[in-house]
Amino acid sequence: MARNPIQFQDGMSLGELTRRFGMEEQCEAAVRAWRWPSGFVCPRCGGREHTVTGARRLHECHACRLQTSLKAGTVFEHTLVPLTKWFQAIWLITQSKDSISTLSLSRQIDLKWDSAWLLRQKLAAVMAEDEASRKLDGRVEMDDAVLGGERHEHEGGKRGRGGPNKIPFVVAVATSDAGHPQRLLLHVVKTHDGDEIEKMAKLHLSSTARVVSDGLGCFRAVTRVGCTHLPVVAAKTGWSETIPAFKWVNTVLSNVKTAISGTFHAIRRAYVPRYLAEFQWRFNRRADLKSMFGALLGAVVSMKPRPYAALRIAEAAG
Repeated sequence: MARNPIQFQDGMSLGELTRRFGMEEQCEAAVRAWRWPSGFVCPRCGGREHTVTGARRLHECHACRLQTSLKAGTVFEHTLVPLTKWFQAIWLITQSKDSISTLSLSRQIDLKWDSAWLLRQKLAAVMAEDEASRKLDGRVEMDDAVLGGERHEHEGGKRGRGGPNKIPFVVAVATSDAGHPQRLLLHVVKTHDGDEIEKMAKLHLSSTARVVSDGLGCFRAVTRVGCTHLPVVAAKTGWSETIPAFKWVNTVLSNVKTAISGTFHAIRRAYVPRYLAEFQWRFNRRADLKSMFGALLGAVVSMKPRPYAALRIAEAAG
């Protein structure tokens, strides 16, 4: 059997990470190159003339006198964690197929669990935002899915897929005409109904998409935003998993659930969208493993800060 070129491609080795970013000064130079590729630009007035001053090496704009640090205005803002550890975390998350648990991350980069958790949530939030505006087009396989363990009878509540401990989501894979997977979408919904599918389609599907799903009625809602819907009804004695039309959506769904159960074991409901976004982000860049590190670093530098309180809002709301 021929080797899958995506699975066997060269990524960024630990040795390369150490050579390029093993020292804090090297990491600072990389952040500076991403943030100001043509030299310093004042975030307030756009001025370029500046002086680096003080023990904190703040950049003081000659025009408006604003003092700003290299990390201010980025996801690194207010962090007490050295950039070398941030870079190690970015490397571990981007170069692993099934990601890495927060406990393992904390051990690998020598951080307390709470600090590793916060760092991890910030990176996951960046991945989610990086994927938010991308849309699937062409032929799109789609299916409904849930995360969550079984509820025992003594706990009460509804049983089955609609149980209170279940987290419903939609998995969709855009494929080429030749049937090769192109892009992935993992989208958490309140429930699998027409209104939720319509909201998902507005955000993440092009109006020219051709959606292939099973016979679940809620998927007809994609037509409300202009998509074509091609339902494939499974035989009464069979399952959609055996139908070739759903090959990739079922493959990806199996991989997602295996990664979550094997790596994380369990995820709190409020944080499920971020962990799914992390898996989605990696899948959609899997063809160029070596460039993933730079892609995530660039997103971290270019996006706004993610304060602790904002990261916990979703949990409080849940």
